[in-house]
Amino acid sequence: MKIGILGGGLAGVSLGYFLNKKNYDFIILEKDLEASGLLRSVNIDGFIFDVGGSHIIFSKDKSILNLMVSVLEDNIVKNRRNAKILYKGRFVKYPFENGLADLPEEDNFECLYYFVQNLIKKEKGELKPPNNLREWFYYTFGKGIAEKYLIPYNEKIWKYPLEKISTIWVERVPNPPVEDIIKSSLGIPTEGYTHQLYFYYPKFGGIQSLIKSFEKSIRARIITNFEVKNIRKEDNKWIVSNGKKEFVFDKLISTIPVPELVKALDDVPKEVVEAVNDLKFNSLITVGIGIDKARINDFSWLYIPDKDVLPHRVGFLSNYSPYVAPKGKSSVLAEITYREGDDISRMKNKEVIEKTIEDLDRLGIINKKDVILTTTYKFKYAYVIYDLNYKRNLKVILEYFNEVGIDLVGRFAKWAYLNMDDVIKETKDYVERRCHIYWKS
Repeated sequence: MKIGILGGGLAGVSLGYFLNKKNYDFIILEKDLEASGLLRSVNIDGFIFDVGGSHIIFSKDKSILNLMVSVLEDNIVKNRRNAKILYKGRFVKYPFENGLADLPEEDNFECLYYFVQNLIKKEKGELKPPNNLREWFYYTFGKGIAEKYLIPYNEKIWKYPLEKISTIWVERVPNPPVEDIIKSSLGIPTEGYTHQLYFYYPKFGGIQSLIKSFEKSIRARIITNFEVKNIRKEDNKWIVSNGKKEFVFDKLISTIPVPELVKALDDVPKEVVEAVNDLKFNSLITVGIGIDKARINDFSWLYIPDKDVLPHRVGFLSNYSPYVAPKGKSSVLAEITYREGDDISRMKNKEVIEKTIEDLDRLGIINKKDVILTTTYKFKYAYVIYDLNYKRNLKVILEYFNEVGIDLVGRFAKWAYLNMDDVIKETKDYVERRCHIYWKS
């Protein structure tokens, strides 16, 4: 059986890695010059930037975490998270609910007061279950934490009305323990999201080193610079073309964004096209900044909820590994979400860089006099938005592709908010499931 995998991001490459372990015959078709997807790292004069966003290696699933660490072999460093949130000029411990003592006293009191009031109302049955993301923030954390941080930050990153976003993607987030909130308010140290408290990162090469490690044993099976433009089925075979060359497969697996997959197919039913066109997502701009100074702080990354500041998050990559910047210098990555047609999408690259530098300098995060290098990249597909029509649209889409026999795997193929470890777990489970039930040599 000849298997075709569309897309050479983490989903496509890890899928190939697991198929290779089972001795399956496959080819990965990737439109770019190298496999990477959002896990792309670039080296500019010794500064390495993860231009698809700041990524770290962690997982609640120990077997998946061990796999990611093991494929990197000795190219790995371990870090303890020191993430912050910028709030009224203060660096507040992340997650916000675990850093209440860092707030001004009145804000600290309001966060604790409304959280406790919420608990009482829940016990009395006075609070209705939330129907959207905005309601969920109030329901789970109370007015103080919701309005001071969670709502403004999420409005900034999603660029979409929170009352129109479903609670699906946050249903797996545990409620903050009451004792942690009280301890946090009193200044007694607590930690949230403990599965991420210690994280790994490649020592050399940036996050793309993870892709390259999975790629080692299957490099000969990856065809790059091949943009899928047409897919058709003839005599029970899948024929995939880039307009110049064709490949024939018995089985087709897509990891590319489902809107791009639909564009390549003929005669897709109207209701499926409409469902795909109604899917919501955010795009991403990253600004890489080379700093002529060693270790400008000890932060892992920083969240910025202020609407007048362009980036929503800043990663200090050379704090993950000192080998991603020249000696005595620092690599910084600013992340900015946008939606096509908004004000940010209309900014020129130069404007984005200049505004980012000015904002970070004004906030005291960097000194613009120390900036010696900048670069910027754009990615059309970055974040899935779980709007209120999400379930309905996805049902139509998945039923169609199940019927025609193209399997969807990965974040933008399945249109699901998957972290790196989720993607690898999904591809591993997919291969195990298919090998045992469906595929026959």
